[in-house]
Amino acid sequence: MTDRPAAGSWSAPGRVNLVGEHTDYNDGFVLPFAIAHRTHAVVGRRDDARIRVASTFADAPVEVTLDELEALFPSEGAPRVAEWAAYPLGVAWALRHAATAPPVGVDIAIASDVPVGAGLSSSAAIEGAVASALTDVWGLGLDPVALARVGRRAENEAVGAPTGIMDQMASMLGRADAAIFLDCRSLHAEVVDLGFAAAGLEVVVIDTGVTHAHATGGYRDRREACERGADTMGVRALRDLSVADLPRAEQALDAETFRRVRHVVTENQRVLDAVRMLHAHGSAQIGPLLDSSHASLRDDFEISTPELDTAVDAARAAGAIGARMTGGGFGGAAIALTPHDCVDAVRDGASAAFVSAGYPAPHVFTVTPSEGARRDA
Repeated sequence: MTDRPAAGSWSAPGRVNLVGEHTDYNDGFVLPFAIAHRTHAVVGRRDDARIRVASTFADAPVEVTLDELEALFPSEGAPRVAEWAAYPLGVAWALRHAATAPPVGVDIAIASDVPVGAGLSSSAAIEGAVASALTDVWGLGLDPVALARVGRRAENEAVGAPTGIMDQMASMLGRADAAIFLDCRSLHAEVVDLGFAAAGLEVVVIDTGVTHAHATGGYRDRREACERGADTMGVRALRDLSVADLPRAEQALDAETFRRVRHVVTENQRVLDAVRMLHAHGSAQIGPLLDSSHASLRDDFEISTPELDTAVDAARAAGAIGARMTGGGFGGAAIALTPHDCVDAVRDGASAAFVSAGYPAPHVFTVTPSEGARRDA
């Protein structure tokens, strides 16, 4: 950063997806909540048309002119910038496509306590913090949903990760003690009270330490299988199939594609069931939906890992009322909906199970449903 005064400080949270995994890019339903772990972006105006980003993730800053942003993100091929810098610079690039931005340069300094690679959407937290800052500094006046779209475009087209919009919407729209029930086709969002504290429940995160990258092939393969399944079934997206359509799908699809489709279709139903249960009976009743979600992700979508399965099994054995992997898969974290008086048992049980299996100890912590992106100062 330079010695110019900061224009302000903005932040955005990571998220935990309670249920609804790999449904977002299929136009489906998700039920995430923002967490208290946040990414902070301090931004200062420059007197030239350059953008400089620095981060606690990297030793050296990256600086380019605003006009050079376009060349950093070619329509084909990898971004021509360090991966960490592709996120904030990609947001600036996407914002300049979404609105008429003035040629005002900025210095951006980024720090975060959202665990990277744990499935808690550290990338969306970066995108949300930077997008919120730049829309204010550049006077663009974009609303939170528009900024979520900007973050998704940055991640899809600048970074090259074929993710949906759930993470960005959760990070932008989060509310304390609530989840966001999101229709990923219409982007209609409903705040759903969780009432975890009143029910004596906490969400325990068991970070396996196995990192993942959404831009790698496994995630992309799953998305392509979903698109192939929808095309064969003659629908716009898998959102348009119901559980009643699965027997027909099984006849029309090869075995692997059918399993991918079955996961998405049943996962959409689990989200709808979870919202109904939360409205009617409260959070203490949704544990079995988390369990069945994990089984589907493990067996039908095949994106769990031995470490994630160990975490889920250990949490259940220690008293969690439901547990599942969360995030894109192939590593990351599991979540366990846990009575308050069982939190220590879940933490100790997961650690002991990992030692017994010969894995490095997991990082175990609790998360609280919290506010979305905001200006802090």
